[in-house]
Amino acid sequence: MAGLSGGAPLATLAFQAVLVFARIGAAAMLLPGLGEQEVPAMPRLALGLALVPLLLPGLAPALPPAPEAPAETLRLLALEALAGLFLGGLARLVALALGMAGQAVALLLGLATVLAPDPQFGAQGTAPARLLLLAGAVLVLGSGLYALPLRALAESYAVLPPGAPWPAGEAAELAAQAASDSLALALRLAAPFVLAAVLFHLALALLARLAPQVQIFFVATPGQLLLGLALFALLFPAMMDAFAEAAAAAFAALAGRG
Repeated sequence: MAGLSGGAPLATLAFQAVLVFARIGAAAMLLPGLGEQEVPAMPRLALGLALVPLLLPGLAPALPPAPEAPAETLRLLALEALAGLFLGGLARLVALALGMAGQAVALLLGLATVLAPDPQFGAQGTAPARLLLLAGAVLVLGSGLYALPLRALAESYAVLPPGAPWPAGEAAELAAQAASDSLALALRLAAPFVLAAVLFHLALALLARLAPQVQIFFVATPGQLLLGLALFALLFPAMMDAFAEAAAAAFAALAGRG
């Protein structure tokens, strides 16, 4: 360790390692794939700890030494944790687009009342939303997309050095833009179901005018479910491909947003 620091005291190395872990560990709690609620806290903690010795040698020259004042120590740690939460939150917003799209799909298919435990959106959520969120986590882990946010975390030290004042205004703008992009992605993913629901209900309205004595909407409910599930199964691969493309672009831009 001493060779890595150029003779820096052990206390300085320990403090710098804690600084790196504060940013990396905070981000690991939120990153898609790695920070899912289904993943136990211990593996996420182990990941953050494992990344510290890998990043510390290259980051040590740019890290501040251990301050003498406890207040300054707390300030530095808080800023690093805030930076990690900010970057992890930006990445998490991309994954939440799948959940929002799933909620919209469930509403359009008539499955909004079929609830399942959902740690992302609260105590309960819809089955399509849970399916899309879990599929997104598998896609991120299986395709290697999780490496892009980790690389962005390492590169974020050049954009937001430890101890630098927190750019609150710019951070708020970036968070708002990321939320807007997430909502736009969710709407794009759910757009085919919106169109199908409009056409389906328009056809039912026409049938109701032609045969007003028949309870068209009551009779058509099973058909709505079957056709909706068939459409969901048909479009599922395309939805995941669109999410993967959007996630890759968003994750690659994280370093510049840090």
